[in-house]
Amino acid sequence: MNKLGEKVRLQLAHADLTIRRHPKTFSAIVTAALTFSGVTAFGVAPLSMIDSTPKNVQTVVETVTPSGLDEQAEALAEYEMLLHRTDLTRSTDTADTLLRRLGVSDPEAAQFLRTDPAARTILSGRPGKMLQAVTESTPGGGQLQELVVRGPAADSAQNSTHFTRITVRRDDSGLKATSEQLPMQVETRTGAATISSTLFAAADEARLPDAVTGQIAEMFGSDIDFRRELRKGDRFSVVYETMTADGEPVTWGTSSGRVLAARFINGNDTHAAVWFQEPGTKGAYFSPDGKSKAKAFLASPLAFSRVTSGFAMRFHPIMQTWRAHLGVDYGAPTGTPVRVVGDGVVDFAGVQNGYGNVVIVKHSGDRATVYAHLSRIDVRKGQSVSQSDLLGAVGATGWATGPHLHFEFKVKGAHVDPMQIARAAQATELSAAARARFDSMSRQLQEQLASAERDQATRSASASVPRRQRME
Repeated sequence: MNKLGEKVRLQLAHADLTIRRHPKTFSAIVTAALTFSGVTAFGVAPLSMIDSTPKNVQTVVETVTPSGLDEQAEALAEYEMLLHRTDLTRSTDTADTLLRRLGVSDPEAAQFLRTDPAARTILSGRPGKMLQAVTESTPGGGQLQELVVRGPAADSAQNSTHFTRITVRRDDSGLKATSEQLPMQVETRTGAATISSTLFAAADEARLPDAVTGQIAEMFGSDIDFRRELRKGDRFSVVYETMTADGEPVTWGTSSGRVLAARFINGNDTHAAVWFQEPGTKGAYFSPDGKSKAKAFLASPLAFSRVTSGFAMRFHPIMQTWRAHLGVDYGAPTGTPVRVVGDGVVDFAGVQNGYGNVVIVKHSGDRATVYAHLSRIDVRKGQSVSQSDLLGAVGATGWATGPHLHFEFKVKGAHVDPMQIARAAQATELSAAARARFDSMSRQLQEQLASAERDQATRSASASVPRRQRME
């Protein structure tokens, strides 16, 4: 008996020591035991309470007559339902196909579009006009009640500021059309993206207009070589203007306005630019420290295009030999405008051997630029030109295998990399009088850029979460 008691005492002491060493484990075991016993009780206890005594079931059948159905049916029959549809005009549209696409079955309206002077302009000119139609809701298409069409201004000189609104409306006397010239509104929008392949691919994913992407490339073209220095994971954000007609972004011409601010993170380097205009001067882009982004020479003679051959050794496609390529080739469609990269005087404009149609411009400091394979030449020898002036268009004249621009930069007759020249050009700074106003505007725009970057990061994080987990 004493031996048994001693054994029990030792087991209790061991259990107490275990509990002291592992209190959390002991608590978890006790909780689990209680939970299991609770579930068992919950599952068993109700079974003992079931009353198996048979119950009498009685079925009651009662006829109910709804009231007011006739009145409701008459009200619905008299209620006129209207359908609203939107679309864009197409180059192949006729009055009949356009109305049919809008759900309109109305021969009178089709004839009106063909004959009324104002309504006829809906189908003329460039496609892409914005359509909004209101019709009666009837099987097979309803009668046209109203058609509002928004398109380019009647005067092409006002295309960037105004739009045409044509309204076709039905009243008691029939269809009538009016045409108005109205100012477009400017709205500010933001966007941000991360580079996975190219700048334009990232911008497309962020649904940024091509015109905005081109401006970004122009702004940072002297800081970043988008052909060789763009990296996967680079990020950019932008604040830009967009043109709207009656609150809707226009679908013709250039729907986007000026880029107001942008930030580009290329590897470990951050580049930023803000649009600013001092009173009485021409506006320009400045870095946040007030230095102008505009330099003596543009980074490229094209607004933006694909570089097909850089300043390096290459295998010549016609000579079939390896030789130094003393310029930069820009792939672009025939007719793409070519700009002079800096102020100067045209030294040559004509045909020159393998260059085909070529323009040579002399600049200060014994510098010269060459623009070759042009489809046309728009300047003459001896003419003074300013930065960004058009001097011709991309072509495939001379020794060219396809439409592109061959561009060279020379210093004292020696070829140099155009990108190095653009980066080395000195930038001007804001005046002290304008600096305070610039700083205030820059801070506001920087906050908008930061907000766009946060929104883009949130979308990216959400997209990386598995769909099932997001649903949960």
